[in-house]
Amino acid sequence: MSREFDADLPGDSGDAVLPVVLPGVLSEELRAELVAFRRDLHMHPELGHQELRTTAAIKARLERAGLAPRVLDIGTGLVCDIGVGEEADGPAAPMLAMRADIDALPIPDTKSECGYRSTVPGRAHACGHDVHTTVVLGAGLVLAELARQGALPRPVRLIFQPAEEVLPGGASDAIESGVLDGVGKIIAVHCDPRVDAGRIGLRNGPITSACDRLEIALNGTGGHTARPHLTTDLVTAAAKVATEVPMLVARRIDARSGLAVTWGRIESGHACNVIPQHAELSGTVRCLDLEAWRQAPDLVHAAIDEIAGIYRAKSEINYVRGVPPVVNEAGVTELLRDAMMARRGVHSVEDTQQSLGGEDFSWYLEQVPGAMARLGVRVPGERTVRDLHQGDFDVDESAITVGVELFTAAALLDAARS
Repeated sequence: MSREFDADLPGDSGDAVLPVVLPGVLSEELRAELVAFRRDLHMHPELGHQELRTTAAIKARLERAGLAPRVLDIGTGLVCDIGVGEEADGPAAPMLAMRADIDALPIPDTKSECGYRSTVPGRAHACGHDVHTTVVLGAGLVLAELARQGALPRPVRLIFQPAEEVLPGGASDAIESGVLDGVGKIIAVHCDPRVDAGRIGLRNGPITSACDRLEIALNGTGGHTARPHLTTDLVTAAAKVATEVPMLVARRIDARSGLAVTWGRIESGHACNVIPQHAELSGTVRCLDLEAWRQAPDLVHAAIDEIAGIYRAKSEINYVRGVPPVVNEAGVTELLRDAMMARRGVHSVEDTQQSLGGEDFSWYLEQVPGAMARLGVRVPGERTVRDLHQGDFDVDESAITVGVELFTAAALLDAARS
């Protein structure tokens, strides 16, 4: 089922009106299948680089649709092209890629009344990756049917990426496996529990932040608390590093960059009257600005050494590069905006703010232009404030249909504009 959509598309002022055939409402059968698929993933969450069952389930469904998915070289995750070989003679046009992340989180599912709770202790799809995966799968099934009918103007690539929650993220591994070869643009969604189902949030430019991991070991001479002058006084040194380094770093870079060092763990000592020889701190470094993120390691190293040196503590620093900010490209952002408006109307898109969360979708955008939309998953009218990475996280499953419509419309609009 399809419908004609003729309109002056935003961003194309002065161009001729583009007649675009968009897929119609998803059949009840496909809707039910996608909800069931998402619930199955939700019940069987797998951590990064362990997504064997998830990979097999996606692969089996794509193969049933007559497609030929390829498991990535790293052993989990897949890439699948739709419509390849059916395009006109001549050089192949760059493809539009759709990316989903497939891993879960190492936290327990705490939903009390839910028939599809996680069956794996200490594991949960508490970030919506089961929804992202189902959206890309559903879009792939719709587009595969269009390709079978000869109605898909240009090939599309599906990317099911493992290990998004593992720094520095599975995106780099996927890119090394060749998932961006022949790709001209890439799009993705991320669940947002602050946006109503039926709507998406968009932002041109940075929409997430950079996120790195920081681990510090401090070492020195220990001793009795009665004679701190004869020791390195590591507990005090660790406390000063914890409190002074974030402030020092913030004063050495433009405040508008939003560079922030935040600790999640500090550990030292075992007795009240013994100054220890070892202390550890770990946390994250987040940054709103791409250029400041590139300067962050040198700034953080220098600040740690400076503060630790005051107390004669020797520092060992493990600075793990995570992800740069996701920076939405203007043209692809408008493509998503226009696709959503075409399917759901002008009130289905809202502006969104840059968050301090990290997302390894950013690594794809270092290679090709792309954009990420925030997919509304809140039940309209619900007043309960929910957040990601919590054990009771859940979604309004109508968001799956919205995501499928968004991606299929984007693929067709992109082909029509080229």
